[in-house]
Amino acid sequence: MNAAPYVIEPLILPATIHSPDAGEFREFGELSDALVLETWGNADRLLPLEARLQYWRDTPYTQVRLFFVRVDGRMVGRSWMRFGVRENVRTALLHVIVLRKFRGHGIGRALLAHAEQVAASRGCTTLQTFTEHPADFDADGPGLLKPATGTGGVPAEADGVRFALRANYRLEQVERFSALPLPPSADTLDALEAEAVEKAGEQYELLHWRDRCPEELAEQLAVLMSRMTDTPVGALSYDAESWDVARVRHVEKTWKQAGLDSLVACAGHRGTGELAAYSVLQVAEGKPWLANQDDTLVASHYRGHRLGMLVKLLNIRRLLTGYPDVERIVTFNAAENDHMLSINVALGFKSAGYDGEWQKTL
Repeated sequence: MNAAPYVIEPLILPATIHSPDAGEFREFGELSDALVLETWGNADRLLPLEARLQYWRDTPYTQVRLFFVRVDGRMVGRSWMRFGVRENVRTALLHVIVLRKFRGHGIGRALLAHAEQVAASRGCTTLQTFTEHPADFDADGPGLLKPATGTGGVPAEADGVRFALRANYRLEQVERFSALPLPPSADTLDALEAEAVEKAGEQYELLHWRDRCPEELAEQLAVLMSRMTDTPVGALSYDAESWDVARVRHVEKTWKQAGLDSLVACAGHRGTGELAAYSVLQVAEGKPWLANQDDTLVASHYRGHRLGMLVKLLNIRRLLTGYPDVERIVTFNAAENDHMLSINVALGFKSAGYDGEWQKTL
């Protein structure tokens, strides 16, 4: 449902970023870049065009729909929706944002109404979204809206917060966005590693690879990846995910097509031969100054042995050796995920911002 006088147009993805029909996609990318820079003041959270094109394509597991609004011929606002195909089929993750200069004229409301209508037409009954907040406020001070988890908060007067509240979304969780300047202290890394090795003992071995999991470990990695939904999600609705080797290979292929180098570190249990923990660190071709700390998980029955610290340390050392241009690592953690946050704080990660995670039931 479009709200006059704004026309909401779909973005059609080109075959490649260099295709003759890629102009609108590239313009959409310029708008996306401008929106990130308005919010964060730097390019750390920008996605290179190649990555956007890969992540926005339909897959056997997710579908993405993108839309935009023009004013006087210029793209000024956008929306996107992601739908699950195998899991979370009744849930839509959506996001709406408009350039600051063009806010307050109903463009965001029109985009949101349209996005919700698209989701409802697909049978979705749960809508999720997020708001982004640089760390320019007192995270323990007044004027915060607290999530249902009771941990963390976002500025109650922020544009995105007021917009979400007016649309009847509920703040369910806050995620902390953190950054680690490189290189960290060698003494700190050595001390943390010595402590973790002593705690883990000799029953675990560390394994690592780049980009593609060895065949003999792929099935076990699929098991660990399926358990990422065990991480804290507050009251957000998420189905358990079913992973197999084909899904692992699909994700690895997508990473490469998106221009990512992926460093994977694992801890294996010597007695059972099982993978007990894994961590993924990624560097994008288009962002050589930055590494993204992606998944880190320790299987529940192997926790308490400092395996999370060990696999993170292994990947950081590999990054320092193989990617000397990287200036910092960024990561996200649920504000109530005390265990993983304690690891990151010990490594030297500092808060760079917060994301509010919102949900609405239709």
